[in-house]
Amino acid sequence: MRTLIEARRPGLRSLLILIRAEAKMVMRDTPGLVVPLCLPLLILLTSASAASGEVVENGRTALDLFVLPLVATMILALIGIINMPSFLAYYRRSGILRRLGVTPASPAMVLVAQVVVSLLQSIIGIVAAFAFALLVFDANPPVDAGVALGVAVLATAAMYSAGMIVAAVAPTPNSAVAIGLVAFFALGALGGMFGGRDALPDPLAEVGGWLPFGASIEALSSAWAGNTVEAAQLIGLGGTVVVGVLIASLLFRWE
Repeated sequence: MRTLIEARRPGLRSLLILIRAEAKMVMRDTPGLVVPLCLPLLILLTSASAASGEVVENGRTALDLFVLPLVATMILALIGIINMPSFLAYYRRSGILRRLGVTPASPAMVLVAQVVVSLLQSIIGIVAAFAFALLVFDANPPVDAGVALGVAVLATAAMYSAGMIVAAVAPTPNSAVAIGLVAFFALGALGGMFGGRDALPDPLAEVGGWLPFGASIEALSSAWAGNTVEAAQLIGLGGTVVVGVLIASLLFRWE
């Protein structure tokens, strides 16, 4: 007589092991580890000296209202749009997701683990940048820290949703990096990464304010100054989340 053994889904312990393995993979990816942390810090270093002495509003300087929101947005975009999709594309290309599909573990666990690890990387990068600006350039915290935190969470969700679109359409890790870079620079250019949206033609500046990069910078800047975050920015970020999840769910393939 055969004894049937019911396969049980792995629990929290298995997820923690997978998160630890993902963390090791991220740490071994030197460019993916260094660039999202060091490039924004370089922007901070080159801009902070001039910006820290110019008070703009509510005792907050140009460093607080413009440079720090830009640095935080860059970190989220680099990790969410470039790094995370490249790992998922690698796992799909190498067959890891397909193999997990025939085990009690779900391929979605890899996605969860990668998101957790990349979120930790984003948090470390943003905290390090703010701590550096605070200690070296006397930066100020947001006037409304709660609103700033909420905006940061929504901006993170928007960047990761855009990254999931990249992961869904990229067939290989190299193509994921290439598509992610194009998306990062396009969104950054329209969102004010290279000198502010005021220098753009009006139609492009308007579009850039609705896209996740520009909307994140504007919303964080408003929260930092203690102003009301405009509905258009929240709609732009929320719309990115909805569109990203919808497109990714339709196009993403585990193998």
